[in-house]
Order: sequence, then C-alpha cells, then structure tokens
Amino acid sequence: MPTVVYRVTQLLSSLVEPLPIGTNLGLLSLLFMLVSGRLLESRGAVIPGLAALGLTPPAVRRAWAALAYGRWETPWLLTAWEQRVQTEGFWQPRQHGGYHPVAIDLVGFFRPRLQECSTKHYLAPAGKALPALVVGIAARVGAVGSQRLALPCCLLRTDPADPSEAALMRRLLAQTGQRLTEKELLVSDGGFPLSQVLEVGVPRFLVRGAKNFTARRATLKAYSGKGRPCTYGEVVRPLPRTYKERTIAATPPDREETWEEEGTLRRACFWDNLVIGKPGEPTFTCLVIHDGRYPEPLLLLTNLPMSGGEAFALYRDRWPIEQMPLAGKQMIGAYRQYVFGAQSRQRLPEMALLAGSILSYVAATSPAVATGFWDRKPRPTAGRLRRVLSRAPFPEVGGLPGRMRKKASITAHLPKGVAGHRRRRRGTPALEPLPLAA
Repeated sequence: MPTVVYRVTQLLSSLVEPLPIGTNLGLLSLLFMLVSGRLLESRGAVIPGLAALGLTPPAVRRAWAALAYGRWETPWLLTAWEQRVQTEGFWQPRQHGGYHPVAIDLVGFFRPRLQECSTKHYLAPAGKALPALVVGIAARVGAVGSQRLALPCCLLRTDPADPSEAALMRRLLAQTGQRLTEKELLVSDGGFPLSQVLEVGVPRFLVRGAKNFTARRATLKAYSGKGRPCTYGEVVRPLPRTYKERTIAATPPDREETWEEEGTLRRACFWDNLVIGKPGEPTFTCLVIHDGRYPEPLLLLTNLPMSGGEAFALYRDRWPIEQMPLAGKQMIGAYRQYVFGAQSRQRLPEMALLAGSILSYVAATSPAVATGFWDRKPRPTAGRLRRVLSRAPFPEVGGLPGRMRKKASITAHLPKGVAGHRRRRRGTPALEPLPLAA
C-alpha cells in the first residue's frame, strides 16, 4: 500500500483522537470516506459511501451516528488541524509589505429539495439565488514551496434567528477581525461591502470595490460666505461612468505610482483620506490598478498605507481560498448531499471543506503520484491523491492509537426490536415530531 495512505490516516487520527471514545473512530471513518472520494461514487449518500470503505454494518451505523449525534464541534477540529500544519513546518504564511493575508468568503452547498431551508445562495448558471446551506470561511493564506494553500481558521454557519447572508457576512467579518494578529490583514472580494467592514470595526482590511464605487472627502470645502455650509465632503469617483448616454468623468487622482512586474508595466492611482458619509467617520484609501493584461482595472479599498505593488500582491493571494470549495465540493463529491437532520445538514458541509483542505495539504507535501502510464510529469495535486486513496480499503490501514476504538457501552437496559424503533399506529398523529437522524 502506498506510504501516503498511512500518512493520511495518521493525520486524520491525530485530529479526532482527543474526541470521546467511539465518536473519534466514527469521525475517522467519515473523514477517510470524504478524502478518498467515496462520496463521489455514492452520489452524495453517506451510508453507501461508508459501506464502500469495507466497514461492517455496525461500524457503518456507528460512523453515521457520530455525524448525526456525536458530541463534537467543528472549531475543535479546525484548531487541531491548524496546530498540526504549523507543527510540521511545511506551510509558511505569505507576506507582502509586512502583512500576512487572511482571506474570507461565502460557500453555498445547494440543496434545492431540502425542506425548511431558510437560506439561499446565488448561483451564476441559474441567474438567481437557490436554497443552499451557506458557510462562511476565513483562512490564512500560505504556501508549501511554490504552491499557495489556504489554511482554514474559521467555519461559520448561519444563525437560525437571522438566516440572511448579510447577517452571516457581518458575523464573519467581526469574528475574523477579532482573530487578526498585528501582522495580519483581512482580504475579501467585492461581495463584502465596505460599509459592513467599517461597521464591525475590522482593524486592517483590503477589500475590492465595485466599478461604480464613489466616496467623499474627509474634509469640507472652505465656506464661501453664501448659502448653507457644507456638511459632506466632495464626491470622489475613481472610475468614469456612463449614465443615459452621458459620460461622467473620473476624479483626478491624488497621486500615481508605476512599477514593472513579470515584464508588465502596471500603474496605480490613489485617492487618500476618504469616507463613506460625513467627516469624522473612519477614513480609508482607494486605489485603482491598471494592468495591460486585463481589460478592466482593479479597484481596491484599504485603511493602511501601502504601495500599489503590495496591494496587488495581497489581493492576488486571496485566490487560494477558492481552492477549498473546489476540493471540498467537486473533487470529493460533497456538492451533492443526502442528509436532512438539523446537525447533519450543517456538519457535513463543514467536514467536506476540512477534508478538502487536508487533501490539498497532503498532496502538496507528499511526492507526486502518477495517475497512470500516460501521466509522465505528475504534479502534487489533490485529484491524483484522491485516486490513490480511492483504491485503499480503510480496514487495512491499521496502526490506530489506543483511544481509537469502539466504545464498550452497556445496552442491556435499552429497548430493542420494535420497541426500539418507537413505531406508532397509522392515523395517530405524533405529539412531537421525531428528530431526523441524518
């Protein structure tokens, strides 16, 4: 059996070993099922995916129960995973201008047939928002050698009291801002409005703005002696805009900067000391980066003094966070899910994103394995590693720690058979609806 299979098993067992006995073994089976792509083969069904590992029927039921009823939380696994990655030393944080980027994003696991799904997420091919379970992600961006990787530090689910995406974004910004160290900078795309970033008080940020973004000067014009004094600063429009066949010119920049990188000449225009509303509010800087390789300029907003090259490099380092949904949904098959319980429907997407991060990290830190004889120059990718793991039966890996075992619980006092199923006569409505297990 390939050595990488044993390494994957050791990593997974180190994450779940501190959990309660029995639950840790069930979650180990579940994580191995995810990283090996069995969920892709079973088209999103958890129990057939566990059975494809070669587990016995009782072991399949215990792993399924660990997902539905186990006493564990996803933040525990994220903390253990982050500590394990930093301990090994392969992953190093990216740095530009003295700051390490921390990227955030929203991921939607679409469930169009899920009943009582109060959350939606926009799907570009459909052109509208569809029922989905939305997860907020915050990840520290680093690299293993020359390959950039995002290390998740926060997975946030929606609040049942306020399931809107705006509330989830506000909570994600607040929690990520509290986690930032003195050398870390929050980086986000245009989906997170600047007003929310300033409202929650993120200490350091770099946010992409819209093409029609406008702001105001933080200082007022001198009073001319006539009319009502100004209460708002002058409007600043970084990019020109067309309205009713009339072009509105852009505001001249306060300063410009040019530099050459990768054989391309880039130019950055700056507008300093801006506010969204009235003077006295938090100020920020707007910069527009023109790159000849792209037809449209890049508009960025930040509250830190930085050059155009540093801002461009920091924003480009946001892209590794897009690898997590790709590996956690399409690569291992979690884009289709058949779980319905209140806990299962939330835990499985979180476990899928964690499994995608594990798969990408192990692939980057292990020798590349060729898919077949045609793969003459293999690269250390998550897809190649998943194919290797898909041919490895779980019971043959062995070598688990002592705490990873079946819990010897006393079950003689529990009802069994028909009494254990809690069946009711037809036509007699239940006083309380039974909880969904999965």
